[in-house]
Amino acid sequence: MTTEATLASFVETVDTDVDIHPLDDPVRQGLRGHHAQFARWAGRVARYDPTVAPFVGHPPELDAEDWENLRTLVGPGGTVGLRGFDHQPPEGWRVVDQFGSVQMDGSALEVSVDPSVELLGRGDVPEILALIERTKPGPFLPRTVEMGSYYGIRVDGRLVAMAGERLHPPGWTEISAVCTDSDFRGRGLGTTLIRAVAAGIRERGELPFLHAVQSNTNAIRLYESLGFVLRKRSRLTAVQAPA
Repeated sequence: MTTEATLASFVETVDTDVDIHPLDDPVRQGLRGHHAQFARWAGRVARYDPTVAPFVGHPPELDAEDWENLRTLVGPGGTVGLRGFDHQPPEGWRVVDQFGSVQMDGSALEVSVDPSVELLGRGDVPEILALIERTKPGPFLPRTVEMGSYYGIRVDGRLVAMAGERLHPPGWTEISAVCTDSDFRGRGLGTTLIRAVAAGIRERGELPFLHAVQSNTNAIRLYESLGFVLRKRSRLTAVQAPA
């Protein structure tokens, strides 16, 4: 696609989505603004640089051209998650998995920064990925730390808990990668980190939000106890493009 065609497609997409709440389309809204340097567009569909994050943003209902653009972005045999309900993949596509998700608004969250919390950077990526592998909070790639600020807590020099910033639509920042090593759970480390991440978000004049798998009731109860409220239920459908 030429530069002119890409720009025209981008402008058309912006013009048709001006009335959408940022949290109803957080991937594309973020890729138009704060995360534009990570964006790859094809028509109305956008995705993050695949070395940064696996997320794709798309219209609520995909037409034939959208599906073709999605295939262009993910490549032959590529797998991607679509948010929303009742997606009907065209011939050649395959549904790999489906599960419910919730989006939670953290506008009422009380924030604070504990002295035990430290800012993580690129030099900490090997430790971060090792913690992610042990705890499996969700997708996290070597360049995901570039999406925002990530914070951790160490015990005897070992990184045992972390949380950070991910999607960044206008006026909002997603709290993500909240995880604690199994040997250190029950100490409130996740709560400490969530409040610290939210403190940085509030300092910028923005509001925190997050996503959780609907079946992860323990995590959802924790978020509700901190002041998060349910904003929206959705479904994630993982689909594989034709090879």
